[in-house]
Amino acid sequence: MRTLPLLLAPLAALAADRPNVLLILADDLGARDLGCFGSKYYETPNLDRLAARGVRLTNAYSASPLCSPTRSSIMTGQHPARTGITAPACHLTKVELEKRLVVGPDRVHVSNSVTRLKPGYFTLAESLKAAGYATAHFGKWHLGHNQDPKEAYEPKDQGFDFDWPHTPRAPGPGGGYLAPWNKFITDPEIKDEPGRHIDERMADEAGKFIRASKGKPFFVNFWLFSVHSPWNARTDYIEHFKQKTDPSSAQKNPLYAAMVRSMDDAVGRLLKHLDESGEAENTIIVFWSDNGGYAYPPKQTDPVGYADIPATSNLPYRSGKASLYDGGTREPGIVVWPGKVKAGTTADFLIQSTDLYPTLIRVAGAERKAEQKLDGFDQSEALQGGASPRQRVFCHFPHGNAARDSVMDGFYAGSYVRQGDLKLIRFYARADDGSDELELYDLAKDPGERNNLARERPAEAAELNDLIQLYLADTQAVVPRFNPESGKAKAAQAAPKKKAAAPDDLPGGWKNRAGAASVKDGALSVQSKGAESFLGVGAGLAAGSAKFTFRIRAPQAGEGKVTLLNGAGSAETLAVPYKVTGDSTWETVTLELPVQEKAGILRLYLPTGSAAVEFDDIVLTPAKGEPRRWTF
Repeated sequence: MRTLPLLLAPLAALAADRPNVLLILADDLGARDLGCFGSKYYETPNLDRLAARGVRLTNAYSASPLCSPTRSSIMTGQHPARTGITAPACHLTKVELEKRLVVGPDRVHVSNSVTRLKPGYFTLAESLKAAGYATAHFGKWHLGHNQDPKEAYEPKDQGFDFDWPHTPRAPGPGGGYLAPWNKFITDPEIKDEPGRHIDERMADEAGKFIRASKGKPFFVNFWLFSVHSPWNARTDYIEHFKQKTDPSSAQKNPLYAAMVRSMDDAVGRLLKHLDESGEAENTIIVFWSDNGGYAYPPKQTDPVGYADIPATSNLPYRSGKASLYDGGTREPGIVVWPGKVKAGTTADFLIQSTDLYPTLIRVAGAERKAEQKLDGFDQSEALQGGASPRQRVFCHFPHGNAARDSVMDGFYAGSYVRQGDLKLIRFYARADDGSDELELYDLAKDPGERNNLARERPAEAAELNDLIQLYLADTQAVVPRFNPESGKAKAAQAAPKKKAAAPDDLPGGWKNRAGAASVKDGALSVQSKGAESFLGVGAGLAAGSAKFTFRIRAPQAGEGKVTLLNGAGSAETLAVPYKVTGDSTWETVTLELPVQEKAGILRLYLPTGSAAVEFDDIVLTPAKGEPRRWTF
């Protein structure tokens, strides 16, 4: 761990400083989506400069893999498991204020999320307002809206003096980022500016508030709409990124890159207003994201043509938004605190979105109500180079199912704990018999969470599972459970003993035409029998441009191929080669398949030179229709 130097005055004197607070929250921005966090494709000069003014937090986490729960954690300092806001459901019409289990016909009973941030919480904004701060919210809220005058769920009900553009019900910028904005902004006083980006306009409105607050400390809650869907962006930016796209790179969607660029423009505009106000040196700036990046193909894009390219990649972290793997909750955290945090540094202590509330009220000299439980930790000393009080990170996500998990890897009801470098995920009732499944990973050696150590290190898995159990009890979490009355469960119980699979049958309908094959630690290991060793599966591809992606680990460099056939026993209609470097590390191979005629069979030939290889995360994307995904 690189330790930051301890700077300046004792913490007891911090309240007298009364710094302004600027909290910038991106929507769906991945941990690797900024230049300062490793992206070689996206261009984020303003956020890179911001990071150079402060500290980059390399172990920053959101409280949930989806947005509303994390937003509630920032406003309350509490785990979503405690508040009951566990899904992005706060735009729904029905008011649900109590967390509960949904008992239905599905195989796993999951939670019914609370749909409003209840007025009884003493929010971060209310705490700062009580301490004399001028408070304003800009952008997305998604923590509840009022359907009659007696309700109190919107920003102005939760401690904010000002709210612009007042879209408490909108989960995203419906209709698009570029004006006209009339599909999600209803205020008749807000005039459209054709072609202008909403986050850019929002930055100007925040600049006006900052200037108007001169002489009084301010709290600006700047919650960007970017880079959440809808998938649209400036065409000139898209064309710019098309010219620099490397098809072999994991990040390669020009439209998403253009969205990231516009987000960075808006942040730069906001920071320019702050600098020109003369308040920059007395302002603590926090940059965060509400969950991981959208690492899947967008459903629709404007302009068209980018829907089959995953919006982003969070590699080396596994999966993305909605997943309990690190791609779902790992965030690009930045804190600028002039005179307190040394510029241009990094820190690797654990920090979570629940920590922002206690940290910021401590810095501002504000207080919380004694009766309100805080799950977060005050990280003000750690930000200055002292010790962090946080030893572990928890996440509880009581939603998802096998169908969603097949598309968004890890989108399944579960909980996790990270302690040190070890992370344990408990997936509820995922085993065939309805029991929970445990996955244990050493993130220092395996940041991609591919090598499940739960069976290899059972004592550590049990210890961490006990911590999850204590966490669930403390937060009074709604815990998903197996439904023994579900159709699938009944069929499994009533069916005779399962007939042994043929030796060449593999999970997901694949046929083995190679050597011995087995599934271990979530990967398919296949022995090679020579140049004609392959795995086959029904393709069902119509003519058009398809795509085939898979992860492979091979001990030797070599070349393989993917072929298409009309049907069983037919001749090849297409053969596309691929290569592996062969250094026993996971590689992602992406192949374009220009299908000329209907293809019934796909064959994946093992690369030459390796006696055995491993496969994982295989995705076949047809020209039209939904992708098919195989994980093992």
